[in-house]
Amino acid sequence: MHNKLFKRIALLFVLVILISAAVIYFTFDMRALRYLSLFSPENVLLALGSLALGLFFDGTRLITLAKVTDEKLGVWDVVKVVLSNYFLALVTPGATGGAIAQILFMRKAGVPVTRSTVIILVRTLMSIVFLILMLPFFMSIDEGITMWVPMPLITAVCVLFLALPLAAIFLMHTDYPERIIYSASRHISHERRRQAFRAYHDFRHAVYIMGRQPLMVFRAFIESGLSLTFIYMTVPCYFMALNFPFDWVLTMGRMYLLNLVLYFTPTPGGSGVAEAGFVVLFSKIVPSGTVGILAVLWRFTAEYIPFMLGAVITLRAFGYNVLSLAETHMRKEALKNQAVENQSLHRLHKTEEGEPLPRETKEP
Repeated sequence: MHNKLFKRIALLFVLVILISAAVIYFTFDMRALRYLSLFSPENVLLALGSLALGLFFDGTRLITLAKVTDEKLGVWDVVKVVLSNYFLALVTPGATGGAIAQILFMRKAGVPVTRSTVIILVRTLMSIVFLILMLPFFMSIDEGITMWVPMPLITAVCVLFLALPLAAIFLMHTDYPERIIYSASRHISHERRRQAFRAYHDFRHAVYIMGRQPLMVFRAFIESGLSLTFIYMTVPCYFMALNFPFDWVLTMGRMYLLNLVLYFTPTPGGSGVAEAGFVVLFSKIVPSGTVGILAVLWRFTAEYIPFMLGAVITLRAFGYNVLSLAETHMRKEALKNQAVENQSLHRLHKTEEGEPLPRETKEP
């Protein structure tokens, strides 16, 4: 298992070096040297400070959500949860290890798995919802985006993404969401269908818990927005370091768009997709030949520094067998997914026979 972890870290290292080198090689030209000679080193500290504020608000969001679930996380516990997410997300397929790392550390802090699962789910949903809410406003004033994607289409997609969870909440006391999942998943693998049923089950459980303290949930949502905004502000910090004029609003809008896309990419931490997306979105905004360098600076600051800190914290807490712990947890989750699917199919079968739908059971 030690060798497996080392191989994944080595593979990730090689992948990051190759992607970074390729991005710089294919975008660099000699005109960039003039701007690089004007680089202000103090802006690196500004970028690191922005990252620190982003991680700080990510931590306060976790503390707030823990309070909603009647649990308590200490400051050091929160630091471990936040940074371990970066580490295991980058060394596991599909970034699945990020959620598992958070569960492992929260369980170590005394938070039951059922409640830590709710916290992680809500934390992720808040980030996605915040980015979706930001898109129509920022995209409406970004002609560089609307000339390629019509504004009505952007708005329609955002409304659809927001409407789906709202519809699920409205219908969660019926069997319609489960019927829709069953019908829509007939042509995919059993494992994918089990995951879909489990995701809906966790969502329904989260809605019940979070509905008890809406003001605290709203506070966590604000903290979520602040966390993402400060982390993305590392990019304009580096823009200022090169001393060229740029539009802050347009820059942040495109960072919101890019990072929303990264939530749905299969590569570890969005590697490759993030750099390519950055080049596409910012190549006409930044000075010629600098976009690749800026992309690498952004990724190193916002992704790889937390990754390295998370690696130290995670390996000190769980040793080099952390992948074994993660895989054990994934096997347990697969069994739970099967149990949830069987329960859902049983409910559907009973309603088809005319029996009343069982009442929603309260969270223990």
